Amino acid sequence: MNAALHQQEIAERGFTVIDGIFTSGEVATLLSCIQQADTSNDTFRKTKDLFAIRQFLKEIPGVVPAVFTDKLKEVISRLFGEGYYPVKSIYFDKPGDSNWFVSYHQDLTISVKEKADVNGFGPWTVKQQQYAVQPPLHILEQNFTIRIHLDNTDGQNGALRVVPGSHKKGIYRPETIDWTTETETTCDVPEGGIMIMRPLLLHASSRTTNDHKRRVIHIEFSDQSLPAPLQWSELLQ
Repeated sequence: MNAALHQQEIAERGFTVIDGIFTSGEVATLLSCIQQADTSNDTFRKTKDLFAIRQFLKEIPGVVPAVFTDKLKEVISRLFGEGYYPVKSIYFDKPGDSNWFVSYHQDLTISVKEKADVNGFGPWTVKQQQYAVQPPLHILEQNFTIRIHLDNTDGQNGALRVVPGSHKKGIYRPETIDWTTETETTCDVPEGGIMIMRPLLLHASSRTTNDHKRRVIHIEFSDQSLPAPLQWSELLQ
């Protein structure tokens, strides 16, 4: 792995793709853990177009060693150093016949255990009994997300489309995107590969058109403590 190249891409473009982080056997182990999960809790969402597990690492603790392999931990250490820990995790299963899509947006909220009135944090939302709040910009600028792809993913089955460099522009409302100056890139990721991105990167996902599944484990990382009494809802150290 060319760590310097990936660090440069994250800094300049807001994302990078690294192939071959998980073997086909390791992907199969991850999928086996997921298939054995009890899906009756509120953190599981199932529709025709989407199956999702919120608080993924908490709901299926047995998957943690299968996710945090030596190879993945090495990638995190070499690209970001020490001190980062998972603070949010979601599993997405986009079926092959899915018409579900997501329009352009930034990931502007973090997940916390309880709501509290803290200067600089807001507005608040609640989704499936999970509190989310928009933190000060510097927290979002430091955080990063790893998306572990359990299927070959391209533009036909929901690979992310992104606006390179948009993470450097603060809060960037999608309705203000000037396509005469911005460009769009589709982030193809093979099975077992990962995409690393900054939360402030503008990104979107299209409908599926090739009948292929798109299963992704989405994990957000931070190296920061929240001001009391706020606490990360999924802190894993």
